[in-house]
Amino acid sequence: MTALAARRLPALPLAQAWPFLLLSMSWGASFLFMQQAVGEFGPLPTAAVRVTVAALFLLPLMLARGQGPALRRHWRPVLFCGLLNSGIPFALFSFALLHLSTGLTSILNATVPLFGALVAWSWLGQRPGLSRSVGLALGFVGVAMLAWDKVVPHGGGSSIMAAWAVLACLAAALCYALAASFTHKYLNGLNPLMTATGSQIGAALGLALPALWMWPARLPSLHAWGAVVALGVLCTGVAYVLYFRLIEDMGPARALTVTFAVPLFAILYGATLLGESVTPWMLGCGAVVLCGTVLATGLVKLSIR
Repeated sequence: MTALAARRLPALPLAQAWPFLLLSMSWGASFLFMQQAVGEFGPLPTAAVRVTVAALFLLPLMLARGQGPALRRHWRPVLFCGLLNSGIPFALFSFALLHLSTGLTSILNATVPLFGALVAWSWLGQRPGLSRSVGLALGFVGVAMLAWDKVVPHGGGSSIMAAWAVLACLAAALCYALAASFTHKYLNGLNPLMTATGSQIGAALGLALPALWMWPARLPSLHAWGAVVALGVLCTGVAYVLYFRLIEDMGPARALTVTFAVPLFAILYGATLLGESVTPWMLGCGAVVLCGTVLATGLVKLSIR
């Protein structure tokens, strides 16, 4: 008689659990701050100011640690990683938050490990087994359910823009997955502070001209500026030091599982601070996505007995 059984991987060590939790809380708050800023700045300027603030915050710290020569030696892959891991996805998520709630956007962000498994398969040749194949299928079914509920029942332009917003979130998740494997392949062993700083400089340079072109005619309010500064310092500068350290300590696949906890904090912040509604359908689809992601990353494995 055969049966499917689930086997969990070992829990995170305490030294990795604290950065993991802090990063989840910080990235959960990033959706709140983006939502507060993007209405006045617009998507591209929001992303550009965010990474510029992060770069300015991190640069003195990096230079004080004597990592300037390391950045000069590795500037090409580090700056490119910043555009892929920060510039492009930040702009895409900022656009999405013009049309989706912070909770729904964060759930779609939780598909990053699903794309990470696909990238590892196609780029690194890591063919998925039974657990990961089931997880990939289950996760993307959850995404399709979310998108269907958001787009299909409503006619008109708002549904079209919601569909584009969902696609923007998925494109951003793919960027994160590509960047994680790129970091592991080409930036492995480099100082996390240097990598975080250089990546934000690369993102700022890449977004500078498009952001200036799209800069709002009306000066954003102090509230919007405060939100984007918090984005840059807390949710980007500090958070990416933690993130690159987790990649170094855990590898890209397990580091990407930080996105499991991000929706919990994002939904909590959105419901309590913004008054966003949390529907049973959203929670149910989110659970399907997270279950699929847990299997796709190998955090829980199915075995045939």
